[in-house]
Amino acid sequence: MKNFHYNVIFQPVPEGGYTVIVPALPGCISYGQNLKQAKKMAIDAIQGYVASLKKHHEPIPSDNESFISSVDIVSKIYA
Repeated sequence: MKNFHYNVIFQPVPEGGYTVIVPALPGCISYGQNLKQAKKMAIDAIQGYVASLKKHHEPIPSDNESFISSVDIVSKIYA
Protein backbone atom coordinates (compact mmCIF):
# COMPACT_ATOMS: atom_id res chain seq x y z
CA MET A 1 0.00 0.00 0.00
CA LYS A 2 1.29 3.46 -0.88
CA ASN A 3 0.26 6.76 0.68
CA PHE A 4 -0.62 9.68 -1.56
CA HIS A 5 -1.11 13.30 -0.53
CA TYR A 6 -3.57 15.56 -2.34
CA ASN A 7 -4.22 19.25 -1.90
CA VAL A 8 -7.90 20.12 -2.16
CA ILE A 9 -9.60 23.48 -2.61
CA PHE A 10 -12.96 24.11 -0.96
CA GLN A 11 -15.00 26.80 -2.70
CA PRO A 12 -18.30 27.94 -1.15
CA VAL A 13 -21.15 28.06 -3.65
CA PRO A 14 -23.94 30.68 -3.57
CA GLU A 15 -26.73 28.13 -3.08
CA GLY A 16 -24.90 26.60 -0.12
CA GLY A 17 -22.31 23.93 0.38
CA TYR A 18 -18.84 23.57 -1.10
CA THR A 19 -17.36 22.53 -4.40
CA VAL A 20 -14.09 20.65 -3.92
CA ILE A 21 -11.35 20.69 -6.58
CA VAL A 22 -8.30 18.40 -6.60
CA PRO A 23 -5.68 20.26 -8.70
CA ALA A 24 -3.36 17.23 -9.11
CA LEU A 25 -6.20 15.19 -10.65
CA PRO A 26 -7.68 17.12 -13.60
CA GLY A 27 -11.46 16.88 -13.63
CA CYS A 28 -11.65 15.50 -10.09
CA ILE A 29 -14.35 17.71 -8.61
CA SER A 30 -16.84 16.96 -5.86
CA TYR A 31 -19.48 18.71 -3.74
CA GLY A 32 -20.76 18.58 -0.19
CA GLN A 33 -23.52 20.40 1.68
CA ASN A 34 -21.05 21.29 4.46
CA LEU A 35 -17.29 21.04 5.00
CA LYS A 36 -17.44 17.62 6.65
CA GLN A 37 -19.50 16.13 3.84
CA ALA A 38 -17.43 17.93 1.19
CA LYS A 39 -14.24 16.39 2.57
CA LYS A 40 -15.82 12.93 2.69
CA MET A 41 -17.06 13.28 -0.90
CA ALA A 42 -13.63 14.52 -2.02
CA ILE A 43 -11.94 11.47 -0.51
CA ASP A 44 -14.44 9.23 -2.30
CA ALA A 45 -13.86 11.04 -5.62
CA ILE A 46 -10.06 10.79 -5.23
CA GLN A 47 -10.26 7.08 -4.45
CA GLY A 48 -12.39 6.46 -7.54
CA TYR A 49 -10.09 8.55 -9.73
CA VAL A 50 -6.97 6.73 -8.49
CA ALA A 51 -8.67 3.34 -8.92
CA SER A 52 -9.44 4.23 -12.54
CA LEU A 53 -5.84 5.31 -13.18
CA LYS A 54 -4.60 2.06 -11.65
CA LYS A 55 -7.03 -0.03 -13.71
CA HIS A 56 -5.79 1.61 -16.91
CA HIS A 57 -2.12 1.29 -15.90
CA GLU A 58 -1.67 5.07 -15.90
CA PRO A 59 0.68 6.95 -13.57
CA ILE A 60 -0.85 8.21 -10.34
CA PRO A 61 0.06 11.84 -9.65
CA SER A 62 0.10 13.24 -6.13
CA ASP A 63 0.93 16.39 -4.22
CA ASN A 64 3.61 14.73 -2.06
CA GLU A 65 6.12 17.39 -3.13
CA SER A 66 3.85 20.43 -3.43
CA PHE A 67 1.76 22.58 -1.13
CA ILE A 68 -0.75 25.37 -1.32
CA SER A 69 -0.28 28.81 0.13
CA SER A 70 -2.07 32.09 -0.31
CA VAL A 71 -1.01 35.66 -0.76
CA ASP A 72 -2.83 38.92 -0.18
CA ILE A 73 -2.36 41.87 -2.46
CA VAL A 74 -3.43 45.49 -2.18
CA SER A 75 -4.68 47.07 -5.37
CA LYS A 76 -4.99 50.81 -5.77
CA ILE A 77 -7.43 50.22 -8.63
CA TYR A 78 -10.25 49.33 -6.21
CA ALA A 79 -9.27 51.68 -3.39
